[in-house]
Amino acid sequence: MATSLKTDRMDITGARWTMRGAEAVLPLASLYISGDWDEYWQFHLQEEDKRNHLALYSSGIPLIKQVVKARCSTTPPPLPIPV
Repeated sequence: MATSLKTDRMDITGARWTMRGAEAVLPLASLYISGDWDEYWQFHLQEEDKRNHLALYSSGIPLIKQVVKARCSTTPPPLPIPV
């Protein structure tokens, strides 16, 4: 199966693969062929959510609200004086 998978993906006429690119694509293609793609994709989305979004809510207040609160005050910022 691995040889057939390698041939199907890597030996397309005109395709140029780096070792890094091939190593990234083959496991994903194997997941798809084995029927495990949907389970893997759900896991991937959960992990991506943890990596990218969990930090935004770690204190219970979304980061953007913290930034807006820090930037908003009762006095306006000083305006530059034209020379």
